[in-house]
Amino acid sequence: MDWLVIVVRLTGEASRTRVGVWRELRRIGAAPVASGVWTVPDTPFFSEAVPKVVELAARGSGSVLVLPTPDSEAPGVEGLRAAFKELRLDEWKEFTGDCGAFEAEIAKETRNGKFTLAELEEEEQSLDRLRRWYRDLRSRDVLELLEAQDAEERLRECTAVFDEYAEKVYATLHTSVGHGLPGAGE
Repeated sequence: MDWLVIVVRLTGEASRTRVGVWRELRRIGAAPVASGVWTVPDTPFFSEAVPKVVELAARGSGSVLVLPTPDSEAPGVEGLRAAFKELRLDEWKEFTGDCGAFEAEIAKETRNGKFTLAELEEEEQSLDRLRRWYRDLRSRDVLELLEAQDAEERLRECTAVFDEYAEKVYATLHTSVGHGLPGAGE
């Protein structure tokens, strides 16, 4: 796999520009290599995202130099791959940690008997956030790391935990509605 080296030079005037460029580089999944130097694989997904970084830097009178590696075996290229891989591994680790936090939250609500529609909606939003995050991470994981498969399994487990919690919420609501109706239980 070939790589792009992105060298960002920003003037000291606007921190807003620096933050905007930094956020965009992080959003697209670029890996920092050194101060002002980032890397991404030379694939259509990443190549199409780089012009926005260039545009953001130019707004702040900065510049971006995008250098393709001469070939995947060139000296130093393994360091680019290693930086990118390390970042992906960190992201997958953080994702699976959040999956654990999601499951712990549902376990807490279950222990506390909090089976309300409002809580169910909140947990569904959390699960949707995990799903979106997983899709984002997966789109950047061109190395097809094994940790991505583990994360996919963790997301399936979160979905199963949520489904079980939803069943308990609906069962509780059905029971309380059934007991509150005139003629119920006759």
